[in-house]
Amino acid sequence: MKTLSQNKKAFHDFSIEETYEAGIELTGPEVKSIRAGRANLKESYARVRDGEVFLLGAHVSPYENATHIHQHPTRDRKLLLHKREIARLAGKSQEDGKTLIPLKLYLKNGKIKLDLAVASRKREYDKRRDIARKTVQREAERAIKERSRV
Repeated sequence: MKTLSQNKKAFHDFSIEETYEAGIELTGPEVKSIRAGRANLKESYARVRDGEVFLLGAHVSPYENATHIHQHPTRDRKLLLHKREIARLAGKSQEDGKTLIPLKLYLKNGKIKLDLAVASRKREYDKRRDIARKTVQREAERAIKERSRV
């Protein structure tokens, strides 16, 4: 499994509750561009519309060697999920404060897949608490490493 693009801010800004693996409907030049690492998930999110899930705001740079198909870089892209998963996501996204955000694009058996998460936005004090917890953990690991060297 090779990661092609990651939404690093997602773990900082959101509390992840559930994740789903989804296929993504792409054109040929978009596939080549994503495989070249020219995709950005930073400000993207997903919505359930008419029984289908769409990825909105994901930026896929146009493939420079494409001859006839020129897509808009931030067009809506359909996500491929089972009906049960779509129904579950529709219910979850209707809950107060829940949103669907993409975590990463990756290759699996030659196909481009997307990790989609049901998440809720973190408050500022939650972010500070997480940063403090990580700092304490890092210092503890550093101290253990130093003692083992002596």
